[in-house]
Amino acid sequence: METFESLVRAEFTPKNTYLNTASTGLLPARAVAAMRAAVESVAAGQPQDMFADVEAARASFARLLGVPDRRVAAGASVAVYTALIAASLPAGAEVLTAEAEFSSLVTPFHVRRDLKVRSVPLERIAESVRPGTALVAVSAAQSADGRIADLPALREAAREHGARTYIDASQAAGWLPVEADAYDYVSSVAFKWLVCPRGVAFLVVPEDFGGLDPVFAGWVAGEEPWNSCYGPVEAFAHSARRFDESPSLFSYAGARHSLELVEELGVDAIHAHDLALADRFRAGLATLGQEPVPAPGSAIVSVPGLGHRQPELSRAGVQVSDRSGHLRAAFHLYNTPADVDRLLDVVSG
Repeated sequence: METFESLVRAEFTPKNTYLNTASTGLLPARAVAAMRAAVESVAAGQPQDMFADVEAARASFARLLGVPDRRVAAGASVAVYTALIAASLPAGAEVLTAEAEFSSLVTPFHVRRDLKVRSVPLERIAESVRPGTALVAVSAAQSADGRIADLPALREAAREHGARTYIDASQAAGWLPVEADAYDYVSSVAFKWLVCPRGVAFLVVPEDFGGLDPVFAGWVAGEEPWNSCYGPVEAFAHSARRFDESPSLFSYAGARHSLELVEELGVDAIHAHDLALADRFRAGLATLGQEPVPAPGSAIVSVPGLGHRQPELSRAGVQVSDRSGHLRAAFHLYNTPADVDRLLDVVSG
């Protein structure tokens, strides 16, 4: 029986100390091989059925987030799905967000100038839901510094005031257990912690579609796509597939296998692995007199004032990010204690 370690080592062979999953996850060997085969099939004039890969990826993502696959739309962008949700809101509706949220989650609400967008500190978002709040939109884990939203408290506050909830799981899905059924809408890109190629994103919607209209629908949104190629789509899919974007097929050819690997490893096991490494880094920072942004339980660690060290770290073969002057390190399934110690060694000078 393969162990967590043996599965990971068979799939990932980074040539550096890669601690930048919050920007881009590494691709497993099985996904790279699948994409290569897909590209070669098209080059040979014998394209393989990559629409089957889309359906397999949709089903895998649904299992990871604990919902039926009929509630999952497949696309390429969180911003597009945010715009879909924004388009469903009536004029004057209030949208509550966290301060300094990731742009893709909030910009479409601001573009609709007839909406009232209110931003509060992340720690106050649950208590800030009030009568008249139509939607609360927040990331499960903050991109800039890894802080985790109190989603259970947010859910209860929204329920009390009749607000819908929209969760961006882009920095959570793949390492942090997320129960999508507890919220109205959940979106996520897959090229980070789900170790998929770019061009893959998902949206979970309620069984009744939550008031969404397929405003960007094309032929793939039809109940019978191949009979929906000409003229307006007459019958939209009876599932969330009505909200599909025309898929980036080569990306989905790889994503199917990336998501399969995440399922094999198990989110709970990945969660424990990632947090052990993040906590090792936090403990090491304390010995260096450095204090990260408080983000208990997060696989993302952000250290104020050290962002300027990013180029130096890169030259030393350690990949991290500079976010607004903070050094951001992200620890994932392919990382090891040796990676943490290497980062600490370079940071200490």
